[in-house]
Amino acid sequence: MQIDRVLLNDHTMSVALLSCGAITQGWWINETPLILGYENPQDYLTDPYYLGAIVGRVANRIGGAEFWLDGAPYPLSANEGANTLHGGVKGLSRQNWSLSQTAENEAVLNLVSPDGDNGFPGEVQFQVRVTLNYPRLTYRISAVPDRPTPISVAQHNYYTLGSTDGIADTRLKLASNRILDIDDQGIPTGQLRQVGKTRLDFTVPKSIGNAAQDIDHFFVFNPQRNPQTPVVEVAVDNGLKLSVCSDQPGAQIYSAAHLSDPFCKGGGVCIEPSGYPNAVNIPSFPTVICTPDRPYRQKLVLEISEGRV
Repeated sequence: MQIDRVLLNDHTMSVALLSCGAITQGWWINETPLILGYENPQDYLTDPYYLGAIVGRVANRIGGAEFWLDGAPYPLSANEGANTLHGGVKGLSRQNWSLSQTAENEAVLNLVSPDGDNGFPGEVQFQVRVTLNYPRLTYRISAVPDRPTPISVAQHNYYTLGSTDGIADTRLKLASNRILDIDDQGIPTGQLRQVGKTRLDFTVPKSIGNAAQDIDHFFVFNPQRNPQTPVVEVAVDNGLKLSVCSDQPGAQIYSAAHLSDPFCKGGGVCIEPSGYPNAVNIPSFPTVICTPDRPYRQKLVLEISEGRV
């Protein structure tokens, strides 16, 4: 696969993008790396961790690798046991997008996903517009299908904010007091669970903890939140803070306990805003079905500052 690469710049901040998987290869401020990434773009072709990618058509997990729509079953590509993870064997993160730089601080990625791609119905025109306006990095994601089909993508950066010792002492704050209940395969059951005063309660800022305390849950954002207020805040001891604004109903938070060479366990925290996972099989969940008249839209704004959480 021929992988194209562009570099965006604004003031002391830069971002490297790859056509493969619409991947954000790197994000730096004053040459301090803010996310995990491979130096060699070809390494992403065998990357099992979805580093920096746009994942989908439907991010996260679909139980049984199947769903029904308008009375018809749609068997999907199973790539995590009997389930579908991040769109299947050749989801959006495994395909080569067209990549064009439209300005020194902006690029656009496009992909046409054909009807039947990994089992999903309908042709979909995907676009990701990435804009770097110091100190913010913004992703605007759109998808226009030619027929009703599920769409719920996620941007999959692993954030380090310059920390080289893992994220055990990284402080996290979430505008969420509920998570989706999951079974032993990580598939949502349809129930929501209060985090209470458990280790998953980040309504008050606290350290993520070591890699043995694996976090891999979908946190439902408080519905009454101000859309201009960050739903996720992350801070490390070097004084850098990440604020995340998202228009999605929640995000998978993953503490990267299963990373391995060349990265360390718990080497970065992954924040994946999206629609509810397995929503295609749970009628009580907010729908992720999009149509030509109701296309998909997502806006994700990441801002770096100095301070604590």
